[in-house]
Amino acid sequence: MTAGSGILHIETPPESLVATGGLFHGIQLWVNLPASDKMTAPRYQDIHGGHVKLLSTPDGGAILRLIAGELDGHQGPGATHTPITLLHASITPGAQVTIPWRQDFNALAYVLNGNGKVGAEGRPVHTGQATVFGEGDTLTISADTKQDSRHPNLDVIVLGGQPIREPVAWYGPFVMNSHRELEQAMKDFQSGSFGHPID
Repeated sequence: MTAGSGILHIETPPESLVATGGLFHGIQLWVNLPASDKMTAPRYQDIHGGHVKLLSTPDGGAILRLIAGELDGHQGPGATHTPITLLHASITPGAQVTIPWRQDFNALAYVLNGNGKVGAEGRPVHTGQATVFGEGDTLTISADTKQDSRHPNLDVIVLGGQPIREPVAWYGPFVMNSHRELEQAMKDFQSGSFGHPID
């Protein structure tokens, strides 16, 4: 979803999951827009699992689902205003993946489930933890040989992009570049002129 000039939305779990129960992950990533695109028209993209670009390591130890951006010549279906790469990696126990990465991008990984190690130094990571990578042209993530019985693999969200390097001002769900812009966004919301429905 691109919030742009304003969008009102509610996240809800899938109806079938509510009816039958079960576990799912809901991830919401807020990627800032450059000031020049801040007031662009709102947009929603519904990207289902069957639409992502599926990649694997040569040994088959990891599956990479490229959601947005470019990775090693492959393009994900998600369109972004800010140059980013977003992927979901599932790494089998004992396997390792080295992901080629643009040197001008920052990078982080969030562990959905499982236990593993990140970086050349092999720092441990576990479910619910995030790690920020340093500079370099690759990201290394490995799954511990023994995983929790509830989660057979190490699953991580990997995200990074080109830093915008602009001022950021935020309050609640509003993210702008200045306090004056924040005040205007709140006035627009309170007057009912903020937000656009998306079909």
